[in-house]
Amino acid sequence: MVKSEEFIENLTAELIGVPSINGTQGEIDIIYYLENKLRELPYFLQHTDDVWTQDVSDDPLNRKNLFALVKGTKTASTKTVILHAHCDTVTIEDFGGLKDLATKPYLLADKLKELNLSEEIKDDLYSGDWLFGRGSVDMKSGIAAHFWVIKYLSEQTDLFEGNVLLMINPIEETTHGGIIGAIPELVRLKETYNTNFVSAINTDFVGPLYKGDLSKYIYLGSVGKLLPSFLIRGKETHVGQPFEGLDPNFLGGELISRIELNPNLSDYNAGEYTPPPTVLKMKDLKPTYNVQTPIETFLYFNYFVHGKSPDKVLEQLRGIAQDVFDDTVKHFNELYQDYCEKTGIEFTPLPWNSRVMIYSELYEQAVESHGNEVDERLTAILNHYAEKEDPREVTRRMVQELLNLIDDKDPIIVVFFCTPYCPRNYVKGKNDNEKNVLAIIEGISKQKEDIKTRNYFPFLSDSSYLSIDDSDEEIEQLKVNFPGMEKLYPVPVEKIKGLDIPAITMGVWGKDAHKWTERVYKPYAFQELPKMIERVTLEMLGN
Repeated sequence: MVKSEEFIENLTAELIGVPSINGTQGEIDIIYYLENKLRELPYFLQHTDDVWTQDVSDDPLNRKNLFALVKGTKTASTKTVILHAHCDTVTIEDFGGLKDLATKPYLLADKLKELNLSEEIKDDLYSGDWLFGRGSVDMKSGIAAHFWVIKYLSEQTDLFEGNVLLMINPIEETTHGGIIGAIPELVRLKETYNTNFVSAINTDFVGPLYKGDLSKYIYLGSVGKLLPSFLIRGKETHVGQPFEGLDPNFLGGELISRIELNPNLSDYNAGEYTPPPTVLKMKDLKPTYNVQTPIETFLYFNYFVHGKSPDKVLEQLRGIAQDVFDDTVKHFNELYQDYCEKTGIEFTPLPWNSRVMIYSELYEQAVESHGNEVDERLTAILNHYAEKEDPREVTRRMVQELLNLIDDKDPIIVVFFCTPYCPRNYVKGKNDNEKNVLAIIEGISKQKEDIKTRNYFPFLSDSSYLSIDDSDEEIEQLKVNFPGMEKLYPVPVEKIKGLDIPAITMGVWGKDAHKWTERVYKPYAFQELPKMIERVTLEMLGN
């Protein structure tokens, strides 16, 4: 009989060899590959209908989610544990001249031995305990670990009650479109078969949280993510008359200097801090070169949350934007006064007044003067651009349209949200099911010294979409300040709240996810972890 570590390593290497870069045909190919592997198992040769795929709705690439259900026969039960993982990876461009080897882990390892690497990477490479390659830790090995568990349990159905559902999703690395598209299928299972989803286990990667950290973390939930955005309208001028204009890029730069990596903006809840915000994009909207200064600048930030609601984030950032605007007006007046003294020009204060609005305020102002025309024009922008442009750019156009509608040319900063929205959640013991999950995980951590539990998975995860801690009121505040959310990022909030599945992460352990030195630690991922998943799954089912 093939040992778990041999089986999982071989399958991991096979899956790495199926390039499944997000947004490519590979995301489709790997689903078919895994479906065929599942259908080769004796259990599914007898239960052919218990392996199936589901189209991701409205996906231009026609990507699919994959499901496989194993039913225990010891005693009839509707309890079900979901084992889920994503199958897409980031690009291989970071491998540079090694791109051809990025999905060939053993050849890649041989080549790496010829390179000048850090001592840590060399130690890992020569130890033989690590498997390198794109997707090795994020997260082809996680799929393989789940596959082993579903295979093993399918051979032992008379020993347990309840069901185990394997779910493999694409589109995680960008919009989480796979898991969002899978929610209706989970609802169908619940409504059609009275399925009681007691928990979901994600094997997304975990790794050191600081240098020398050897802990293997089990996460009881997932960090939330918002994308607060700023449209800054300045005042254009000829470069020969610079003080007659107001540069939106300067305002944008000041916003970055006060928000980027600011630990005071880290969100604290349940004993844990999020990483601080970081800018993901800044650009002015000037299309070509000329000697007119820019009119508008657009920027947005990654903003992790543990407990902070969307309206609190907006108000916090509005305050920062107001301070930036006030300080910029003061600074430019000081510069202009200095310039006037040098050149003998009479100084008169610059005409700028600081003004900051959140989107819902701007929208209400436009509706007051234009009524139904506002929604008609915003809908027209959505319908025209939604399938053509990056959704963040579509949202930005909607904000610009409101500014054009109110016919106000004065400088302003508008604060709003763009896609994506990743809900925050963690298992806190709010009901008997969650208390059972906590007790089981506590039992694991007490027996293994290197296993530690934390509340929030610190990286973005599909687990965000199985339970939501935001209240209805908080989500409504998000929606009214997120132009086009229902079309651009339609999260099925009510369905997720109806499912309310405790979602934990027991991930494969590795280093350098999303880097060309990405690697997974084989002894844990291929030996210890699958045994833990098997044990936790059976205990959650009541066995």
